[in-house]
Amino acid sequence: MDELDLLKRDWNKQQGNYPKLSFDQIYKMIWKRSHSIVKWIFYISLIELLAGTVINIIFSGNKYWEGIEKNNLEEIITILYIVSYAITFYFIYRFYRNYQRISTTDDAATLMKNILRTRRTVKFYIAYVLISTGLTVVGILGFMIIKHSNKEVEPISKYAFDALDWLKFIGISALVLGIFLGLIWLFYRLLYGILLKRLHRNYIELKKLEM
Repeated sequence: MDELDLLKRDWNKQQGNYPKLSFDQIYKMIWKRSHSIVKWIFYISLIELLAGTVINIIFSGNKYWEGIEKNNLEEIITILYIVSYAITFYFIYRFYRNYQRISTTDDAATLMKNILRTRRTVKFYIAYVLISTGLTVVGILGFMIIKHSNKEVEPISKYAFDALDWLKFIGISALVLGIFLGLIWLFYRLLYGILLKRLHRNYIELKKLEM
């Protein structure tokens, strides 16, 4: 039982006598805990951006860009990078704004509103990561299929990969993609889920105080 729970228990024991100081103490602890959670959400988003940038630099070597140039994909890849980083920076900005709002909140109603806004922003961010990852993988597979179908093949081997084989390939790819996205969702569920649950708990406590 943490300090806030102990204080709440003592406060609830008072039969109809609710000193203003006790209410303020409880609210201050909820605010402090919410402020800390939103700060960590902001820090984690920065760490994610830094880690993603480092990974891109490591894997985007000369061979990678030679392959991009060979397939005339420089413009598309550049646009995708710009859009991806722009959206990521937007979410980081939203996390920072949520952190600022909670830092300057001085009443319970506004704090409750900011907690809901922060939870909604995190859920949108997770949805963006899952959707963008799924579209990226589908795009890569589609490009591979188109590239393969455009190759000149010998008449004997032309039907080596028939419609049934393509269906199997697409089905297996969809299954692997589903598992991969499920693992990503689980990772973010563990990473942000604990923080969101704590924010939700703070929201419930604030609603009780407002009643």
